[in-house]
Amino acid sequence: MRIIFMGTPDFSVGTLEMLIQVGHEIVLAVTQPDKPKGRHKAMQPPPVKEAALAHGIEVYQPRRVREPECIEYLRRLHPDIIVVVAFGQILPKEILELPPKGCINVHASLLPKYRGAAPIQWAVINGEPVTGVTTMRMDEGLDTGDIILKTEVPLQEGETGGTLFERLAKTGAELCIQTIQAIQQGTATYTPQDHSSATHTTIIKKQLGQLDWAKPAKELERLIRGLNPWPSAYTYLDGKTLKIWKANVQEENPGTLSTAAGEQLTGTPETHAPDKTGSLSARNGYQPGTITAITRNTISVQTGQGTLILEELQLEGKKRMPTEAFLRGFPLEPGHKLG
Repeated sequence: MRIIFMGTPDFSVGTLEMLIQVGHEIVLAVTQPDKPKGRHKAMQPPPVKEAALAHGIEVYQPRRVREPECIEYLRRLHPDIIVVVAFGQILPKEILELPPKGCINVHASLLPKYRGAAPIQWAVINGEPVTGVTTMRMDEGLDTGDIILKTEVPLQEGETGGTLFERLAKTGAELCIQTIQAIQQGTATYTPQDHSSATHTTIIKKQLGQLDWAKPAKELERLIRGLNPWPSAYTYLDGKTLKIWKANVQEENPGTLSTAAGEQLTGTPETHAPDKTGSLSARNGYQPGTITAITRNTISVQTGQGTLILEELQLEGKKRMPTEAFLRGFPLEPGHKLG
């Protein structure tokens, strides 16, 4: 089929590549304009633009697809179908009605759950056991069109936003090919969404990554994974930004103290002072954000419920590194406060 492909980030590239691989004719790749990036604000092309140009496909980068000149530009190409994958703009009715086979969208959630932006990261942050990909026939709403196909993807242990992103991108590409095949063969079904069951996600902003130590350790650990690799979770250490890339949760047993080795102790924090190795017993009752124990390769931080064990860090101006390497260059003592 003659396809106009609309997409912008890395997530879209796999679908574009697979459409080319199976022999569809991509007559145009529509993507967002280049944007300044990095310290020197050099203009950076979207990943879809780079991939399309590598295959000799014409690229079109309108600022707003609603503009009459954009709609006319697309109309002149006479596409059979328009495929949209994380494009970043809502299509107007004129474009939706342009191709005879309609516009289909590849969305990284099990619609109607998680309509809107950043469904992949929110699935990790919210602790979803299962997410997936949905293809739908687009309408004028935000992810409200009729469902064509769905594929479930269980989240793995330790899943990050980045690893789930890669797995769903591959799943989405495969599902898109199946969807187009069904449309070509006339076997596609279109199931209206249950709008009463819809949930909506919001855009991820950098501020979301600031750790609120009063929250439970489980929530903070999921936030760290969900925002890895972007925009990353962070706190403050002596006025400097400290990014947290990897952490684990240690549940607390009220009324007991425990060493990093797991030995159960009793008494007060004063009873168990730090030893020469820098370890200190941790106990409930420390203020959230307080470092309660330090071992050779971990830092334990009190939260509103449970302890967060920091395993991979990055101090402002430094490289990302395991906690063991971090502590060699930035020794800390139990009782130090983060945040």
